[in-house]
Amino acid sequence: MTTDTTLEPAKPVASAAAARSGMVWIAGGTFRMGSDSHYLEEAPVHRAHVDGFWIDRTPVTNRQFRAFVEATGHVTFAEIAPDPKDYPGALPHMLKSGSLVFAPPRHRVVDLRDWSEWWTFQFGANWRHPYGSGSGIRGLDEHPVVHIAYGDAEAYAAWAGKALPSEAEWEYAARGGLDGAEFAWGDELAPGGRHMANTWQGEFPRQNLVADGYRRTSPVTAFPPNGYGLHDMIGNVWEWTADWYAARHEADAAKPCCVPSNPRGGGKEASYDPCQPGIRIPRKVLKGGSHLCAPNYCRRYRPAARHAQPVDTSTCHIGFRCVVRTSG
Repeated sequence: MTTDTTLEPAKPVASAAAARSGMVWIAGGTFRMGSDSHYLEEAPVHRAHVDGFWIDRTPVTNRQFRAFVEATGHVTFAEIAPDPKDYPGALPHMLKSGSLVFAPPRHRVVDLRDWSEWWTFQFGANWRHPYGSGSGIRGLDEHPVVHIAYGDAEAYAAWAGKALPSEAEWEYAARGGLDGAEFAWGDELAPGGRHMANTWQGEFPRQNLVADGYRRTSPVTAFPPNGYGLHDMIGNVWEWTADWYAARHEADAAKPCCVPSNPRGGGKEASYDPCQPGIRIPRKVLKGGSHLCAPNYCRRYRPAARHAQPVDTSTCHIGFRCVVRTSG
Protein backbone atom coordinates (compact mmCIF):
# COMPACT_ATOMS: atom_id res chain seq x y z
CA MET A 1 0.00 0.00 0.00
CA THR A 2 1.43 3.36 -0.99
CA THR A 3 1.17 6.47 1.16
CA ASP A 4 -0.12 9.84 0.03
CA THR A 5 -0.01 12.59 2.63
CA THR A 6 -1.35 15.22 0.24
CA LEU A 7 -4.90 14.08 -0.45
CA GLU A 8 -6.67 16.64 -2.57
CA PRO A 9 -9.59 18.33 -0.80
CA ALA A 10 -12.94 18.35 -2.52
CA LYS A 11 -13.73 21.33 -4.76
CA PRO A 12 -15.31 24.25 -2.86
CA VAL A 13 -19.07 24.71 -3.01
CA ALA A 14 -21.36 27.64 -2.26
CA SER A 15 -21.10 27.11 1.49
CA ALA A 16 -19.45 24.67 3.84
CA ALA A 17 -22.81 24.03 5.48
CA ALA A 18 -24.29 22.96 2.14
CA ALA A 19 -21.42 20.54 1.53
CA ARG A 20 -21.76 18.99 4.97
CA SER A 21 -25.54 18.68 5.05
CA GLY A 22 -26.35 15.07 5.88
CA MET A 23 -22.72 14.33 6.73
CA VAL A 24 -20.93 13.22 9.91
CA TRP A 25 -17.52 14.44 11.10
CA ILE A 26 -15.06 11.59 11.71
CA ALA A 27 -12.09 12.60 13.84
CA GLY A 28 -8.83 11.21 12.55
CA GLY A 29 -6.99 8.35 14.21
CA THR A 30 -4.94 5.19 13.87
CA PHE A 31 -6.66 1.82 13.57
CA ARG A 32 -6.07 -1.79 12.63
CA MET A 33 -7.07 -2.16 8.99
CA GLY A 34 -7.88 -5.48 7.34
CA SER A 35 -8.41 -8.98 8.72
CA ASP A 36 -6.36 -12.17 9.00
CA SER A 37 -9.41 -14.36 9.64
CA HIS A 38 -11.32 -14.34 6.36
CA TYR A 39 -10.44 -13.78 2.70
CA LEU A 40 -6.82 -13.49 1.57
CA GLU A 41 -7.30 -10.04 0.05
CA GLU A 42 -8.14 -8.63 3.49
CA ALA A 43 -4.76 -9.60 4.96
CA PRO A 44 -2.56 -8.73 6.61
CA VAL A 45 -3.93 -6.69 9.48
CA HIS A 46 -1.90 -3.51 9.64
CA ARG A 47 -2.04 -0.15 11.31
CA ALA A 48 -3.12 2.87 9.29
CA HIS A 49 -3.76 6.51 10.16
CA VAL A 50 -6.35 8.79 8.58
CA ASP A 51 -6.89 12.49 9.10
CA GLY A 52 -10.33 13.75 10.06
CA PHE A 53 -12.99 14.00 7.36
CA TRP A 54 -16.72 14.40 6.78
CA ILE A 55 -18.64 11.44 5.35
CA ASP A 56 -22.22 11.05 4.13
CA ARG A 57 -24.49 9.66 6.82
CA THR A 58 -26.04 7.28 4.27
CA PRO A 59 -25.35 6.02 0.76
CA VAL A 60 -26.47 8.41 -1.98
CA THR A 61 -30.17 7.84 -2.56
CA ASN A 62 -32.31 7.78 -5.69
CA ARG A 63 -33.70 11.16 -4.67
CA GLN A 64 -30.25 12.70 -4.38
CA PHE A 65 -28.98 11.17 -7.59
CA ARG A 66 -32.07 12.35 -9.47
CA ALA A 67 -31.33 15.92 -8.37
CA PHE A 68 -27.81 15.56 -9.77
CA VAL A 69 -29.07 14.22 -13.11
CA GLU A 70 -31.69 16.95 -13.41
CA ALA A 71 -29.11 19.64 -12.66
CA THR A 72 -26.38 18.34 -14.97
CA GLY A 73 -27.98 16.11 -17.60
CA HIS A 74 -25.55 13.35 -16.64
CA VAL A 75 -26.05 10.07 -18.49
CA THR A 76 -24.80 7.05 -16.55
CA PHE A 77 -22.50 4.43 -17.98
CA ALA A 78 -25.31 1.83 -17.96
CA GLU A 79 -27.41 4.09 -20.21
CA ILE A 80 -24.79 4.27 -22.96
CA ALA A 81 -24.31 1.53 -25.57
CA PRO A 82 -20.77 0.10 -25.43
CA ASP A 83 -18.28 1.18 -28.07
CA PRO A 84 -17.20 -1.91 -30.10
CA LYS A 85 -13.61 -0.60 -30.11
CA ASP A 86 -13.49 -0.94 -26.32
CA TYR A 87 -14.72 -4.54 -26.34
CA PRO A 88 -13.00 -6.39 -29.21
CA GLY A 89 -14.57 -9.75 -29.87
CA ALA A 90 -17.87 -8.88 -28.21
CA LEU A 91 -20.98 -10.24 -29.88
CA PRO A 92 -22.75 -7.41 -31.78
CA HIS A 93 -26.14 -8.17 -30.25
CA MET A 94 -24.66 -7.66 -26.78
CA LEU A 95 -23.43 -4.13 -27.50
CA LYS A 96 -26.49 -2.44 -26.08
CA SER A 97 -26.93 -0.31 -22.99
CA GLY A 98 -27.69 -2.16 -19.78
CA SER A 99 -26.24 -3.49 -16.57
CA LEU A 100 -25.87 -6.62 -14.45
CA VAL A 101 -28.97 -7.77 -12.56
CA PHE A 102 -29.25 -10.52 -9.96
CA ALA A 103 -31.57 -13.32 -11.09
CA PRO A 104 -31.91 -16.18 -8.58
CA PRO A 105 -31.64 -19.53 -10.37
CA ARG A 106 -34.42 -22.08 -10.14
CA HIS A 107 -32.02 -24.99 -10.15
CA ARG A 108 -29.55 -25.99 -7.47
CA VAL A 109 -26.17 -24.34 -8.00
CA VAL A 110 -23.29 -26.79 -7.64
CA ASP A 111 -20.36 -24.39 -8.04
CA LEU A 112 -20.70 -21.11 -6.11
CA ARG A 113 -17.62 -19.81 -7.91
CA ASP A 114 -19.63 -19.53 -11.14
CA TRP A 115 -21.35 -16.17 -10.67
CA SER A 116 -22.88 -16.39 -14.16
CA GLU A 117 -25.43 -18.76 -12.59
CA TRP A 118 -27.18 -15.79 -10.96
CA TRP A 119 -26.00 -12.65 -12.74
CA THR A 120 -27.41 -11.62 -16.11
CA PHE A 121 -26.67 -8.61 -18.30
CA GLN A 122 -30.08 -7.00 -18.62
CA PHE A 123 -30.66 -4.62 -21.52
CA GLY A 124 -32.29 -1.42 -20.30
CA ALA A 125 -31.23 -1.89 -16.67
CA ASN A 126 -29.92 1.32 -15.11
CA TRP A 127 -30.48 3.51 -12.06
CA ARG A 128 -33.99 4.45 -13.24
CA HIS A 129 -34.87 0.83 -14.10
CA PRO A 130 -32.94 -1.31 -11.59
CA TYR A 131 -34.29 -4.66 -12.83
CA GLY A 132 -34.72 -3.89 -16.51
CA SER A 133 -36.98 -1.80 -18.73
CA GLY A 134 -40.17 -2.93 -17.02
CA SER A 135 -39.05 -1.83 -13.55
CA GLY A 136 -38.82 1.57 -11.89
CA ILE A 137 -37.92 3.44 -8.72
CA ARG A 138 -41.28 4.94 -7.85
CA GLY A 139 -41.58 4.85 -4.06
CA LEU A 140 -37.86 4.14 -3.69
CA ASP A 141 -36.60 7.71 -3.23
CA GLU A 142 -34.84 6.81 0.04
CA HIS A 143 -33.30 3.62 -1.27
CA PRO A 144 -29.66 3.74 -2.41
CA VAL A 145 -29.12 4.50 -6.07
CA VAL A 146 -27.72 1.46 -7.90
CA HIS A 147 -26.25 0.57 -11.30
CA ILE A 148 -23.55 3.15 -10.68
CA ALA A 149 -20.21 2.74 -12.46
CA TYR A 150 -17.13 4.38 -10.96
CA GLY A 151 -17.26 7.38 -13.30
CA ASP A 152 -20.88 8.06 -12.34
CA ALA A 153 -20.00 8.15 -8.64
CA GLU A 154 -17.02 10.38 -9.35
CA ALA A 155 -19.17 12.78 -11.39
CA TYR A 156 -21.77 13.06 -8.64
CA ALA A 157 -19.10 13.70 -6.02
CA ALA A 158 -17.54 16.50 -8.08
CA TRP A 159 -20.95 18.11 -8.62
CA ALA A 160 -21.68 17.97 -4.88
CA GLY A 161 -18.31 19.51 -3.98
CA LYS A 162 -17.21 16.26 -2.40
CA ALA A 163 -14.98 13.28 -3.20
CA LEU A 164 -15.06 9.50 -2.98
CA PRO A 165 -13.51 8.04 0.17
CA SER A 166 -10.24 6.18 0.21
CA GLU A 167 -10.45 2.56 1.32
CA ALA A 168 -8.81 3.45 4.64
CA GLU A 169 -11.22 6.32 5.28
CA TRP A 170 -14.19 4.12 4.45
CA GLU A 171 -13.07 1.25 6.68
CA TYR A 172 -12.20 3.54 9.58
CA ALA A 173 -15.66 5.13 9.39
CA ALA A 174 -17.39 1.74 9.03
CA ARG A 175 -15.81 0.44 12.23
CA GLY A 176 -17.65 3.11 14.21
CA GLY A 177 -14.94 3.27 16.86
CA LEU A 178 -14.84 -0.52 17.41
CA ASP A 179 -11.26 -1.14 16.37
CA GLY A 180 -10.73 -4.82 15.54
CA ALA A 181 -14.38 -5.87 15.91
CA GLU A 182 -15.74 -8.40 13.44
CA PHE A 183 -18.73 -6.31 12.42
CA ALA A 184 -19.56 -2.60 12.52
CA TRP A 185 -21.61 -3.19 15.68
CA GLY A 186 -19.54 -5.85 17.51
CA ASP A 187 -18.54 -9.48 17.14
CA GLU A 188 -21.94 -11.13 16.59
CA LEU A 189 -23.72 -11.00 13.23
CA ALA A 190 -27.24 -10.78 14.67
CA PRO A 191 -26.96 -9.95 18.38
CA GLY A 192 -29.98 -11.25 20.25
CA GLY A 193 -31.49 -12.28 16.92
CA ARG A 194 -31.65 -8.65 15.73
CA HIS A 195 -30.65 -7.99 12.14
CA MET A 196 -28.24 -5.05 12.04
CA ALA A 197 -27.91 -4.75 8.26
CA ASN A 198 -29.61 -5.73 5.02
CA THR A 199 -27.95 -9.03 4.12
CA TRP A 200 -29.07 -12.44 2.82
CA GLN A 201 -30.63 -14.99 5.15
CA GLY A 202 -30.84 -18.53 3.81
CA GLU A 203 -28.79 -20.52 1.33
CA PHE A 204 -27.56 -18.25 -1.44
CA PRO A 205 -28.46 -17.92 -4.32
CA ARG A 206 -31.82 -19.76 -4.27
CA GLN A 207 -33.20 -19.54 -0.74
CA ASN A 208 -33.85 -16.03 0.54
CA LEU A 209 -35.71 -16.20 3.84
CA VAL A 210 -36.04 -12.39 4.01
CA ALA A 211 -35.80 -12.53 7.81
CA ASP A 212 -34.52 -8.95 7.84
CA GLY A 213 -37.61 -7.76 5.95
CA TYR A 214 -36.01 -6.91 2.60
CA ARG A 215 -35.57 -9.05 -0.51
CA ARG A 216 -33.69 -6.36 -2.40
CA THR A 217 -32.47 -2.92 -1.33
CA SER A 218 -33.87 -1.18 1.75
CA PRO A 219 -34.35 2.47 2.76
CA VAL A 220 -30.97 3.84 3.80
CA THR A 221 -31.98 4.36 7.44
CA ALA A 222 -33.88 1.08 7.88
CA PHE A 223 -31.16 -0.42 10.08
CA PRO A 224 -29.39 0.97 13.16
CA PRO A 225 -26.44 3.34 12.66
CA ASN A 226 -22.95 2.40 13.79
CA GLY A 227 -21.08 4.10 16.62
CA TYR A 228 -20.39 7.15 14.46
CA GLY A 229 -24.03 7.56 13.46
CA LEU A 230 -23.53 6.17 9.94
CA HIS A 231 -26.17 4.01 8.29
CA ASP A 232 -25.65 1.13 5.84
CA MET A 233 -21.88 0.95 6.10
CA ILE A 234 -22.55 -2.79 6.05
CA GLY A 235 -25.00 -4.49 3.68
CA ASN A 236 -27.67 -3.04 1.39
CA VAL A 237 -25.27 -2.01 -1.43
CA TRP A 238 -21.54 -2.21 -2.07
CA GLU A 239 -19.87 1.20 -2.13
CA TRP A 240 -17.15 2.55 -4.40
CA THR A 241 -13.90 3.87 -2.96
CA ALA A 242 -11.26 5.94 -4.76
CA ASP A 243 -8.49 3.35 -4.35
CA TRP A 244 -7.11 1.08 -7.05
CA TYR A 245 -7.37 -2.55 -6.03
CA ALA A 246 -4.36 -4.53 -4.83
CA ALA A 247 -4.57 -8.26 -4.15
CA ARG A 248 -3.30 -7.86 -0.57
CA HIS A 249 -2.51 -5.17 1.95
CA GLU A 250 1.10 -4.34 2.70
CA ALA A 251 2.66 -5.61 5.91
CA ASP A 252 2.29 -3.75 9.18
CA ALA A 253 4.88 -1.08 9.88
CA ALA A 254 7.79 -2.23 12.04
CA LYS A 255 7.64 0.89 14.22
CA PRO A 256 4.82 3.27 15.25
CA CYS A 257 6.64 6.11 13.54
CA CYS A 258 6.30 4.34 10.18
CA VAL A 259 2.52 3.73 10.20
CA PRO A 260 1.22 5.02 6.84
CA SER A 261 -0.85 8.19 6.98
CA ASN A 262 -3.81 8.52 4.60
CA PRO A 263 -2.79 5.41 2.59
CA ARG A 264 -4.10 5.14 -0.94
CA GLY A 265 -4.07 1.47 -1.93
CA GLY A 266 -2.32 -0.03 -4.93
CA GLY A 267 -1.46 1.49 -8.28
CA LYS A 268 -3.57 1.37 -11.44
CA GLU A 269 -1.32 -1.17 -13.17
CA ALA A 270 -1.59 -3.57 -10.24
CA SER A 271 -5.38 -3.36 -10.32
CA TYR A 272 -5.88 -5.34 -13.54
CA ASP A 273 -7.29 -8.84 -13.17
CA PRO A 274 -4.39 -11.31 -13.61
CA CYS A 275 -6.86 -14.06 -14.49
CA GLN A 276 -7.99 -12.09 -17.56
CA PRO A 277 -4.78 -10.79 -19.16
CA GLY A 278 -6.60 -9.84 -22.35
CA ILE A 279 -8.93 -7.47 -20.53
CA ARG A 280 -7.32 -4.20 -19.50
CA ILE A 281 -10.09 -2.67 -17.43
CA PRO A 282 -8.68 -1.29 -14.16
CA ARG A 283 -10.43 -2.12 -10.90
CA LYS A 284 -11.30 -0.07 -7.84
CA VAL A 285 -12.04 -1.27 -4.29
CA LEU A 286 -15.64 -1.79 -3.21
CA LYS A 287 -16.48 -1.95 0.49
CA GLY A 288 -19.31 -2.98 2.78
CA GLY A 289 -20.98 -5.96 1.17
CA SER A 290 -24.62 -5.94 0.06
CA HIS A 291 -28.03 -7.51 0.50
CA LEU A 292 -26.68 -10.48 -1.49
CA CYS A 293 -23.98 -11.39 1.06
CA ALA A 294 -24.84 -14.62 2.87
CA PRO A 295 -23.26 -16.89 5.51
CA ASN A 296 -22.67 -19.57 2.83
CA TYR A 297 -21.41 -17.12 0.19
CA CYS A 298 -19.55 -13.80 0.15
CA ARG A 299 -19.31 -13.21 3.89
CA ARG A 300 -18.22 -9.67 3.18
CA TYR A 301 -20.69 -7.90 5.47
CA ARG A 302 -17.73 -6.67 7.55
CA PRO A 303 -15.67 -3.45 7.64
CA ALA A 304 -12.45 -5.28 6.67
CA ALA A 305 -14.02 -6.96 3.63
CA ARG A 306 -13.15 -5.67 0.17
CA HIS A 307 -13.90 -6.53 -3.43
CA ALA A 308 -12.30 -5.67 -6.79
CA GLN A 309 -14.69 -4.07 -9.26
CA PRO A 310 -13.91 -3.04 -12.88
CA VAL A 311 -14.56 0.68 -13.28
CA ASP A 312 -16.79 0.04 -16.30
CA THR A 313 -19.13 -2.40 -14.53
CA SER A 314 -22.34 -1.55 -12.69
CA THR A 315 -24.81 -3.85 -10.98
CA CYS A 316 -28.08 -3.77 -9.07
CA HIS A 317 -26.19 -3.83 -5.75
CA ILE A 318 -23.48 -1.18 -6.19
CA GLY A 319 -23.85 2.38 -4.91
CA PHE A 320 -21.63 4.90 -3.13
CA ARG A 321 -21.29 7.69 -0.59
CA CYS A 322 -19.01 10.72 -0.45
CA VAL A 323 -16.55 12.50 1.83
CA VAL A 324 -15.30 16.03 2.34
CA ARG A 325 -11.70 16.41 3.46
CA THR A 326 -11.44 19.58 5.48
CA SER A 327 -10.88 20.68 9.05
CA GLY A 328 -13.60 20.03 11.62
